[in-house]
Amino acid sequence: MSDIKGKYKKILDDLENNIKNPEDLIYTKEKFMELTLIFMDIIDRLTALTDARIKEIEERQEEINSRISSVQSMVDEIEGDIYEEDDGYEFEIVCPYCNYEFTTDMADEERDEIKCPNCNNIIELDWNQEDDCSACAGNCSHCYEDEVAEESSEYKTSGKEEKQEKQDENNEDDEDM
Repeated sequence: MSDIKGKYKKILDDLENNIKNPEDLIYTKEKFMELTLIFMDIIDRLTALTDARIKEIEERQEEINSRISSVQSMVDEIEGDIYEEDDGYEFEIVCPYCNYEFTTDMADEERDEIKCPNCNNIIELDWNQEDDCSACAGNCSHCYEDEVAEESSEYKTSGKEEKQEKQDENNEDDEDM
């Protein structure tokens, strides 16, 4: 700033040394002052606009920070819900022996069996049971149970029913001709 004052003073001294007519010197100094005031006015306006812009940006930044804080707290809650370590899981189990349905809290999947609270039988838990048993080649307990069920007498038809089915088929064939 002091450098600007020095340069300004030097210009005024130059004008005084080079302009010999006092009226021309006064006129030139007045016009020079007007020009200087115009420049200062422009600088003041630019400063005011810049200050207003900076204030607006700061307000927007505060609003953005507030929104980010709000979103961050929501994300933290969701993250807590997702990654919350829960010591137990609640499972609904139907006892295969007495058909008693009960709910139990399982602390971990490492347990392979549980005791039925109704009949006190031990129930074996299979955590990796799949619906498709093609991988076991028919050797798992699930496949074995299906085989036994198909072979049991309640699934077989009696001789009378088989004869009736054959007779119905023959009647259909006769009607088609």
